[in-house]
Amino acid sequence: MTALVLSDSAHEPVPGLTLSNGLRPGPAAFAKSLANEVGPRGIRAVGLLPYRIATDRALEIDARTGDVEAARARDSADIPLRRYGTLEEFGKVAAILLPPAASYLTGVTVPVDGGGLRGF
Repeated sequence: MTALVLSDSAHEPVPGLTLSNGLRPGPAAFAKSLANEVGPRGIRAVGLLPYRIATDRALEIDARTGDVEAARARDSADIPLRRYGTLEEFGKVAAILLPPAASYLTGVTVPVDGGGLRGF
């Protein structure tokens, strides 16, 4: 199994990240292409799309606003679950995709987003 951690901007543009928004869909397409190439050898390729996960990077981005709590509250309000995800939650999704129970899943990107990404 190959797990690729992508960016939410692979699925939905992030305001203010024009260059990144243009580059990020490429790795999602790579996951699909990789699945086609390595699937015959029994290797699966799955992309994970984190949205707002409470990481050091998310804290850094929130801190740039000058008010971490206000930034987190604003961003959390856009997430149906009304909070950032945890690293543990992200890891659990990856763990669900790794075992044999998910052996017929490949070539897809799975949002780990609390419902925050608006597309299908």
